[in-house]
Amino acid sequence: MRARKGAARNHAKARIFKRAKGFRGGRGRLLRSTKETLVRAGAFAFRDRKVRKREFRKLWIIRINAAVRNHGLRYSEFIHGLEKAQIGLDRKQLSELAIHDPDAFATVVEKVKAALAA
Repeated sequence: MRARKGAARNHAKARIFKRAKGFRGGRGRLLRSTKETLVRAGAFAFRDRKVRKREFRKLWIIRINAAVRNHGLRYSEFIHGLEKAQIGLDRKQLSELAIHDPDAFATVVEKVKAALAA
């Protein structure tokens, strides 16, 4: 009987099974199920790399809103005031400031209030 790919096929299958490490049952042991599962996993990974960015932005906005309300402003007013005051901090930086350096965040809020009043 002639060999059909032999070692090359075994290496290819080994690569597929290595990517499927940790999959349960036939999804990690049966070639066809493993291939289907890997395609689906790749699709989820692609989608969720985009979703992760959205989720973090939502989290930063929630944190900023909570911190700003302690200073008597709403989130939308605060963002408008940032633009008026020409402060170029993004939401991630503002969120980190609000958590780790409340004094610096309070300074930013005061500048925003001054810009809104002017």
